[in-house]
Amino acid sequence: MNNPKLSIIICVYNEEPNIRPLNKWINESITGMEYEIIYVDDGSTDRTRQEIIALNDPRVVLVEFRKNFGQSAALYAGIEQAQGEYLVTMDGDLQNDPSDIPMMLKLAEDEHWDLVAGVRKNRQDGMFLRKIPSKIANAIIRKSTGVYIKDYGCTLKVFKSDLAKNIGLYGELHRFIPVLASLEGATITQVDVKHHAREFGKSKYGINRTFKVVSDLMLMVFFKKYMGKPMHLFGGIGLVFLIAGSLINGWFLIEKIMGHDIWGKPMLLLGILMLIAGIQLITIGIMAELLMRTYYESQQKRPYKIRKVHTFEA
Repeated sequence: MNNPKLSIIICVYNEEPNIRPLNKWINESITGMEYEIIYVDDGSTDRTRQEIIALNDPRVVLVEFRKNFGQSAALYAGIEQAQGEYLVTMDGDLQNDPSDIPMMLKLAEDEHWDLVAGVRKNRQDGMFLRKIPSKIANAIIRKSTGVYIKDYGCTLKVFKSDLAKNIGLYGELHRFIPVLASLEGATITQVDVKHHAREFGKSKYGINRTFKVVSDLMLMVFFKKYMGKPMHLFGGIGLVFLIAGSLINGWFLIEKIMGHDIWGKPMLLLGILMLIAGIQLITIGIMAELLMRTYYESQQKRPYKIRKVHTFEA
């Protein structure tokens, strides 16, 4: 298929019973345009791969991993494989509704959005293990990053191809796609989408994902606020430590000159520790600045993104 309008990327891991109904559902929902369906099999141990092959659908592309690398790596591989003008990401568990895709695509085209993110309306998941932790996590991410998306956990999204291919999905950063898109200067909107209860199989997520989200959030905050100016983070904290340590040690120096015994006091040790920490943090800030400059200059990257250059005739 040459230059389809739409590439639908679905990462699957042990979703054998969902493949056939999902593929049928997509084909019934998408009409009037050329599209491809890219399944990325993330090291499934059941018959997921065989079910995809058995579809014998000319629109289907199967990317098979040698082992389980995780959802971010699977999305990255699907995006790299995609040929469409617009890319759609969705889950393979029948909880996302393919009938929402035409509406989201129309919104992206008519209003010129780079990314349209789905918000699961009437979410069909457990309250205590899924909904409440998700609401808390979404609130923390919004407050920390300044990217106000209601539902970071909803996989159903529509991107422009050039945006999707410039987002580096490493580690477990698929949860932060809107933040990564914001770093690229993307225009982002969100829209309510349908959500269904899982019928077959079981969720691959547990409560332990909370720790991954928190650690990745710290990285996102750094990317969002200090990627282009790391010295402002490390140097600022280091300067506070350096000044505090200097004041503490200066006081103890005066105490020593006055003939008092200062050795072994916890505050003296704290002052010395803060001095050392301040010097180290400032040094890290300088090194981070050098690495940032090397990153941009060695790859001829620019610390800015131009959306469009307008020219006007007389």
